[in-house]
Amino acid sequence: MGYVIGIDGGTEGLRAHVVDLDGRSIGIGKASYATQYPAPAQAEQAPDDWWQAAADAVRAALAAASVGADQIIALAADTTSCTVVACTADGMPLRSALLWMDVRAHREADEVAACGDPALRINGGGGGPVSPEWMIPKALWIKRHQPEIYARADRICEYQDWLNYRLTGRWCASRNNISMRWHWQRDHGGWPAQMLARLDLADLMAKWPATIVGPGEVIDGLSAQAAAHLGLRVGTLVVQGGADAFIGMIGLGVNEPGDLALITGSSHLHLGIALRPAHARGVWGTYSDCVYPGKQVIEGGQTSTGSVIAWFKRNFAEHMDFDTLNATAAALQPGAEGLLAVDHFQGNRTPHTDALARGAITGLTLKHTPAHIYRALVESVCFGTRMIVDSFGDAFEPRRIVVAGGATRSEFWLQVHADTLGVPLTLTQETEACALGSAILAATGAGRFDCIEDGCAAMVRVARTITPDAAAHAAYAPIYDRYRAAYDALKPLREVQ
Repeated sequence: MGYVIGIDGGTEGLRAHVVDLDGRSIGIGKASYATQYPAPAQAEQAPDDWWQAAADAVRAALAAASVGADQIIALAADTTSCTVVACTADGMPLRSALLWMDVRAHREADEVAACGDPALRINGGGGGPVSPEWMIPKALWIKRHQPEIYARADRICEYQDWLNYRLTGRWCASRNNISMRWHWQRDHGGWPAQMLARLDLADLMAKWPATIVGPGEVIDGLSAQAAAHLGLRVGTLVVQGGADAFIGMIGLGVNEPGDLALITGSSHLHLGIALRPAHARGVWGTYSDCVYPGKQVIEGGQTSTGSVIAWFKRNFAEHMDFDTLNATAAALQPGAEGLLAVDHFQGNRTPHTDALARGAITGLTLKHTPAHIYRALVESVCFGTRMIVDSFGDAFEPRRIVVAGGATRSEFWLQVHADTLGVPLTLTQETEACALGSAILAATGAGRFDCIEDGCAAMVRVARTITPDAAAHAAYAPIYDRYRAAYDALKPLREVQ
């Protein structure tokens, strides 16, 4: 049968999983790399560190799995998105990579958003915002501030593209990355040539990899140099992956219209399969063929979710553990006896796309305890998720939500999410969804499955389902209405401060 390797190149380090064709991870290797912060709003990594981490992690995974190189039939990688590399044609970096969280290109991002090009339709229906994290603002920043590097760069690409080049010696772009962050649109002319011309970036097109390879499609065989570096067999198939969270959709089995991946942590990310193309203010996407051929991906996000809970625990409930907080909060009724919180502690990403929005807690009385406030904060995050799903409109009708990340550690939080949404939540057995998604792509590219969806059916295993409580869902309806009204009610107060 053989095994596949799923590589997950994250912010802090790289993980490699040896996975069988039933989706079981039988060996894991990890390797970290450093991030440099040369100035405020800047974050950089050395691509050569990624390459060394890939060798260390893959070799460790093979050893842990007690699997030989001849038993690996294919590998695929996901990486951080919008981590931009400027390099020569043979992959030599000309400067450190601009990490995804690097936002030095904020002025350039504003110019991109203001250019009025039709390619901006995928960003809130043209209403934006455009993030300084993305490819085009970062490339424009390099051209303006480091023109000698821009001129020397034969390739300006992403971590994903650079890693695949080192693995195979072939330059190609992932259809996943370019469709959701480079403004490539299959059904509207492909590459955004007109936008680049408006921004004095027409020459960027020649620096991007010209060949497009979709997730699950074979890039090439592993080169002799790469095989020796990783401890694998020359010619082992290298299959295209993409951006970590989007490939995580595959590892969660999110592949049919109405499916939503709810990826939780310090923030929440919402990635769903839409019924049809849709572009509107407050919605990111839809992205054609972004993950699955012929299917539309719709996106939303909350800026501060788990980070709000961590802020509260650190500052106001340090003496209580989360088990106690969860138990006491769960004993309360929906609405926390009149408390209402707004989760915009670091602004709102979607659907308001307002960086100046701020959090709030209202309705406080002397009766309220830390458990009440904790419950109100959790409810606010869950209301924010529901508001995003509602903002998707009739292009997305939620039928199943698959959850990954930090929220899965709290039964209370999971139940409130299910109750506020009124939709069942699914949890999968494999917690490393990104690495499993890459492994599924590797197996699909190797011909073990006819399509990615068949790979999901075979390799994603459901652990359990959280069923919404109908009475709680009804009780939340008027509270949710108050939450939705709070944004406009708070806006005048914010403006006079």
